[in-house]
Amino acid sequence: MRTLTEQLSLYARYHRDPRNIQTHFAGIPLIVISVFGMLSFPVFGTAISAALLLFVLSNLYYLVLDLKFGVLMLGFSGLCYALSQQLVQWAGAQWLWASVAVFAIGWVLQFIGHYFEGKKPAFVDDLMGLLIGPLFIVAEWAFMAGFAKPLQQQIEADAGPVQRRT
Repeated sequence: MRTLTEQLSLYARYHRDPRNIQTHFAGIPLIVISVFGMLSFPVFGTAISAALLLFVLSNLYYLVLDLKFGVLMLGFSGLCYALSQQLVQWAGAQWLWASVAVFAIGWVLQFIGHYFEGKKPAFVDDLMGLLIGPLFIVAEWAFMAGFAKPLQQQIEADAGPVQRRT
């Protein structure tokens, strides 16, 4: 299993343009909310939803990868899950269509960002990018708040610095 630094460095190589990172700050949460929404159906005839299984399994992965960032991801994922459950409360199939619409908007933002970047999304080369994307934006928020500077420096040494626009 790759380390936190290795996972974030690999992902960061596809995200050095600040406009791309900014679009991800909106696009990734929308995608996570929508995926939880679309997966809010029971599995194996139980009261447990596929969304809840994804929530638990992905957060176990983040906690094993790094305890501090795992706790941050638990908060981020928990908020996204709670918001998705607001969509699920809509009557009939409206919640599903709303989830699909949110998903599409999130991906449009992602592709706009990658247009600025001039690179394809990370998941095209490594499907783990789908799981690391949310972790990446949480890490970027932590860096912006002045936390985890050694991790940020290591990622920039591996992937290069975020490009500065004049």
